[in-house]
Amino acid sequence: MRIPYAPSEPPSGSGPQVQEIYTRIAARRSPRPLIPLDLALLHNPAIADGYNALLGAIRTKSSLDGGLMELSICYIAVLTNAVYEWKAHSALAVKAGVSREKLERLLKREGQWDGYSELERAVLEYTEESTVKVAVSDEVFERTRRLLGSDQKIMELQVTVGAYNMVSRFLVGLDVTESNGGEMVVP
Repeated sequence: MRIPYAPSEPPSGSGPQVQEIYTRIAARRSPRPLIPLDLALLHNPAIADGYNALLGAIRTKSSLDGGLMELSICYIAVLTNAVYEWKAHSALAVKAGVSREKLERLLKREGQWDGYSELERAVLEYTEESTVKVAVSDEVFERTRRLLGSDQKIMELQVTVGAYNMVSRFLVGLDVTESNGGEMVVP
């Protein structure tokens, strides 16, 4: 980590607002302790709190299929070389039903989507365009929107892609967990 981690407990003398923020973040992570990402963000408790609320909603309040979400997040990790993000989300992808073979293919960065469903291909193309080019072409947008089946789901995909691009850039920029340059492997 390029800066020291913030303390895992509210610093002595912090006010009730900071203590409440630590409590909210700990509740979201429960039963696990705070993770290094939290401890990096907690240098500014207000930002950590906003991050926690946004990512908590994306993770638990989205109607987007969990496997599609994790596939997209894993591809963002590959495209941005976010090893820590890959390690966390490739395991979640497998739990959500994404095959190890599909994850292996992401790691090869071939851009060939044979073996993926039509919807998975659309989500991966969408993720790549939004991550690499920022602007998503009308063709990719409309195909993905049609296959997802609703304006809500295309919005949820876009906010997921945007949020996890933020996460990967934060993780890599500060080298959270000292994972930069590490190997990405399928769990």
